[in-house]
Amino acid sequence: MPEKGENQSCLLYRSSFVLQWRLHMLTGFVFLVMQQQQQETLQNFSSITKNITADSPLAQETNGNNTSAPPSFNTVLNNDKNVSFPQSHPDGVLEDPAPGRHQPGGNVKWVSTELEPNLTTSLLSRWLAPGGEPCRESRTVEIVIPGLDGKDSIELTAGDRHEFVFQALDGSKNLVCLGGDYFETDLSGETWKSRPLVRDFGNGSYSISLQVHPDFAGDYNLTVILLYRHFEGLKFSPWRFAFDKQLRKFQIKFVKGHTQLPKIETCQKSDFIRDLWLGRWTRYGKNDGCQISNDGRYRCLAPDFPCQSPWCSGSLGLLESNGWVYSSHCSFRLFSADSAWNCLKNRWIFFWGDSNHVDTIRNMLNFVLDLPQIPSVPRRFDMNFSNPNDASQNVRITSIFNGHWNETLNYEGFNSLADEGFRNLLKKYFSEDTLPDTIIMNSGLHDGVHWRNLRSYTAGADYAASFWKEVMDSVRQRGLAVPQIFYRTTVATGGYARTLQFNPNKMEVYNWVALEKFRQAGLVTGVIDDFDMTFPWHFDNRCNDGVHYGRGPAKMKWRDGEIGHQYFVDLMLAHRTAASFAELASARSCRQSCHLCRTGRCKESQAKLKIADDMGCGDLEFRHHK
Repeated sequence: MPEKGENQSCLLYRSSFVLQWRLHMLTGFVFLVMQQQQQETLQNFSSITKNITADSPLAQETNGNNTSAPPSFNTVLNNDKNVSFPQSHPDGVLEDPAPGRHQPGGNVKWVSTELEPNLTTSLLSRWLAPGGEPCRESRTVEIVIPGLDGKDSIELTAGDRHEFVFQALDGSKNLVCLGGDYFETDLSGETWKSRPLVRDFGNGSYSISLQVHPDFAGDYNLTVILLYRHFEGLKFSPWRFAFDKQLRKFQIKFVKGHTQLPKIETCQKSDFIRDLWLGRWTRYGKNDGCQISNDGRYRCLAPDFPCQSPWCSGSLGLLESNGWVYSSHCSFRLFSADSAWNCLKNRWIFFWGDSNHVDTIRNMLNFVLDLPQIPSVPRRFDMNFSNPNDASQNVRITSIFNGHWNETLNYEGFNSLADEGFRNLLKKYFSEDTLPDTIIMNSGLHDGVHWRNLRSYTAGADYAASFWKEVMDSVRQRGLAVPQIFYRTTVATGGYARTLQFNPNKMEVYNWVALEKFRQAGLVTGVIDDFDMTFPWHFDNRCNDGVHYGRGPAKMKWRDGEIGHQYFVDLMLAHRTAASFAELASARSCRQSCHLCRTGRCKESQAKLKIADDMGCGDLEFRHHK
């Protein structure tokens, strides 16, 4: 007779078998439901690209209209007004969709973008857009990229523009039908680092454009991070709303084909007119054994290590970047001390901006103009500097900190102009016959802290533009040539600062609004897009302390715990700033000298004629005086 324990064992075995069978059935059912839900999501997304309504930004571009959805932060629309989106792309791939993107002969254009008309009005409208429908109230937690998701290997042709549509999903995998999400993107290889353009169609769908020059074919990582949902980075306390989640990381191989891209030329005067830049960092040469020196510098390559055409000209070793250099729609010259002094001699440069300007000025003096004995410069100063090898060459630099009307305080930004004493201080520099040749100005990180929302910042930018317009109008009324004005966009804050009040989401929007206001006031001669240049290095604190990219070299523990830090990003900016002076300074000096002689303001006409002749306008002066 079987023992009682044996019967219990048999019963337990049968119960366990039934339980496991039911569990497997339940798991299979759940998996089937999830698979069907995912297929429905993809089908719904495909229907968006197939059945585009007349109100859809995709349809507007397909129909050839010049209107498009307003930009969403790192997403700028209206970049190709002749772009046409196909009516049916179930895989979400827009592969070189518009013939207008190609130049005659089959050459492909570089991806580019620009500010759309009435940008501020459009941003305010979208920021205040009502919800109503469930899909407009939901918040993005995931995306689906049909053209890239689920592929074992991804291979793309270098040189071509590859544009992939993706769709925002909420926590239940339902479609989000409202835009405004802020995606951080990064495309990195061994010798290439850039920020792929993201476009926001305003209905929960986006696209990302990838393009790599054929000379840099190879293996890459594409990373997509959702930092903020629907304009939440613009809030006064944005750290409470930061999502900051990596949604995708793809391995992509770019292979050489027959595509040819236009050759990048060295920057000329007209190149600085472009409002928004889409550049990349490329690398030539690398010293794997490079160590930090006792003075905190990284002299990895020889000072005369040459640039490689067309990506830069001059000596790449001067940048102390271990081979990295930035280029955009044009490439930049890296100046030796002699060439920099020849460019800046007898000039007056006026800076009005945040402490990143202070860092750039010091780095320009130390590294570009070879004045290493100047360890620091204050937030507010007006000084003359001389070439140590040629006392006849001088440059006057004035720096007025705009983070606060009191240079020892912070977080006022454009609101610093509310102080009458501060306004009078600025006006004083433009009330005499001798004026600055060039003004470099920006809306700094302090604006990100001061203004409570986009509407209030817009009012502040309006006032700042009207103030500077009044100053420049007073110069014109006295018959003097107005200084060249460069707007330098604010940096992309890095690492821990990506979620603070001056986060990249907010500062990019503020850059756009300020630039539009200053453009409308007729103030801007050119743009130096520091945001685009710093963005590829903003994901951590290796090249920044969160809010500065130009802190002086030091063999000390840095923000990220390592000894020393990389400072080459701001050195690149210093050279790029010098390049803008080189292209525009001679034109302004010629115009100013010609104007002085024509109006009889030259006390020594022969001397002025010689100066004018040296500047290329002697014939005009000679005819006037005859």
